[in-house]
Amino acid sequence: MNLKVLFVGVGSIAKRHIMNLSKLMHTSGGTLVVDVFRSGAGRALDADVACLVSNVYSDYEAVPDDYDAVFITNPTQLHLDTLERFHSKGRHFFIEKPLCTAAQLKDVKHDFFRKDSVYYVACPLRYTGVIQHIKHNIPVESVRSVRSISSSYLPDWRPGTDYRKTYSASRELGGGVSIDLIHEWDYLYYLFGAPSHVCNVIDKVSDLEIDSDDIALYIAKYPHMTVELHLDYFGRVPIRKIELFTDKDIVVCDLINGSVTYEKGRKIIKFPTDRDTWQTAELAYFIELIINKEYGVANIETAQKVLAIAGGIKL
Repeated sequence: MNLKVLFVGVGSIAKRHIMNLSKLMHTSGGTLVVDVFRSGAGRALDADVACLVSNVYSDYEAVPDDYDAVFITNPTQLHLDTLERFHSKGRHFFIEKPLCTAAQLKDVKHDFFRKDSVYYVACPLRYTGVIQHIKHNIPVESVRSVRSISSSYLPDWRPGTDYRKTYSASRELGGGVSIDLIHEWDYLYYLFGAPSHVCNVIDKVSDLEIDSDDIALYIAKYPHMTVELHLDYFGRVPIRKIELFTDKDIVVCDLINGSVTYEKGRKIIKFPTDRDTWQTAELAYFIELIINKEYGVANIETAQKVLAIAGGIKL
C-alpha cells in the first residue's frame, strides 16, 4: 500500500508516529509520503524526523487536498476545530487521544462525518500484550470484580519540562488526570463494554501547582461484575495494573512490567514492554481499517462514551 499523510501538530507523539509509520511501511513494502502542518513559530524538526518529512506547511492555503490520511496530533482543545478545518484535505483521519476536551463533547456533530471515511481515535494500550491476553484468554463471564490503577508523579512525566506549563496542568487545555489517563477507561470499555452505572470522585487534593484534577476514583457496576478504578498525578512510584478477580483465580496484570500473573495457578506470562511495539500495532490497525473499508463513526462514538465516563458527564 502507498500512503500520503499529513500530520497537524508535530509534538513528541507525532514524531513517534512518523518514525513508527515509516518503519511499518518499509517493512510491508509500501511507500510513504509524510507532510506536516505546524505553526510558523515552531522550532525546526529534529533531524531523525526531518529526514522522513517531504514538506512542512504553515500556510493552510498551500496544503494539498489529496492526503490518504490526516493525523491530528496537536493539543486536545484544538482537535475538533482541526478536524473540521482539514476535513477537505484528507480521506481518513487518525485523531490522537482524547477526541476533545470534556467540555467540548456537546460540540461533536455526527452528521458532519463522511460515510466513506475512517475516523479513528487513538488509545494504544489496547494493543499491548497484556490487554490482548486478557481479551483473548480470560472469559468476561468469569470475571466478578476488577481493580485497576494508574498512579504516577506528574513532574516526572516530561524530563526537562516545567510540569506547570504543560496541558496536563491546565483544565482549560483539557488537562486533568481523569482525561489525561483516559487509557484506563478505554481498555476497560474495550474489555468489558459500557457499565450500567458509575460513581466517581474527581478532585484536586495534592500540593501540585496545577488547576486541573489530580485524583479520579470510580466505582462502576456491570450486570455480572464491578470495577474499581484509581487514577492520580501524585504517586511517587509509577503503578499501572489491572487485577481481575475471577471464579477460579486472581489475575494480576502489570502494564509497566509487561506481565500477567495467575496468583492461584502460579503462572507468569511476560510480554514486550517497548512502547513502539504496541503503538506500531495501532498504526497497522488503522491502515487495516482503510484497506478493509471499515468506514463510519463507530470509533468516534466509542471515544465519546469513554470520554463521558472518564469526565463524569451524561451524554
